[in-house]
Amino acid sequence: MGTEIVAQVGTEALKTVLFVSAPLLCIAIAVGLMVSIVQAITQIQEMTLTFVPKILALMAGLFFFSNYMIDRLLGFTQGLIQMIPVMIR
Repeated sequence: MGTEIVAQVGTEALKTVLFVSAPLLCIAIAVGLMVSIVQAITQIQEMTLTFVPKILALMAGLFFFSNYMIDRLLGFTQGLIQMIPVMIR
């Protein structure tokens, strides 16, 4: 197995991780920013207040983006399995 194949597989793995995690990370950042703005406006500085909206938003995001995430992971896995004969040589 040459270094080109290892670099290609590593690059595809990093892209897959980025594309799979990006929707949920963006949701968490957006909800966290909104909660921080509301806390700054109302001057309520309760630390546990940030967790419930984030968890609910991430659960909703996981529900909506799960098909996309599974398709991305399956595509990567199928490509990796198809490359096994090339990797063995």
